[in-house]
Amino acid sequence: MNQMPTDPMPEPAADAIDAPEGWHPPPIRAVRLHAAAIAMLFGVIVLTAMAAPLLTIGKLGVAARIAMGLSALIVATALGAYLGARLRHQRWKLDAEGLWLRQGRLWFRETRVPASRVQHVDIKHGPLERRFKLATLVVHTAAAQLSGITVRGLDQTDAQRLRDALARQLDEAGDAL
Repeated sequence: MNQMPTDPMPEPAADAIDAPEGWHPPPIRAVRLHAAAIAMLFGVIVLTAMAAPLLTIGKLGVAARIAMGLSALIVATALGAYLGARLRHQRWKLDAEGLWLRQGRLWFRETRVPASRVQHVDIKHGPLERRFKLATLVVHTAAAQLSGITVRGLDQTDAQRLRDALARQLDEAGDAL
């Protein structure tokens, strides 16, 4: 049976939200960045969708058109920020059994990837993630239904240590896969 590496997993980042013992939340800066990105996406979609109708409505004055556009933009960005902030309900844990990922609050989802099923591990950094020292960990598995899991909003050092710990488990397993 695979044993966990002797060096402990890192403590959550200093700006992390409180979590039960062993479970690591995303840093607050990751939640804020994700919420802002989704809010901007929603805003752009609503502005694009409403541009033509607002320009072609002949019965309304300019002030009414601007008010309608701003109202829709505010509602869309607020909804986007709320949906983007759902990242704060994500937790991860690495133990001797493998990698665990919990997501959600009302609709709760818990995924466990046994260490023996891990094929390889990738770290992705977008430009904004690099700027805020964040990363996304992608764990590819040998399972037919679950081809892998994605852990978003990790602190960059946590992602690298988690990747290294999973890679050590793969190396210890050798050709057992």
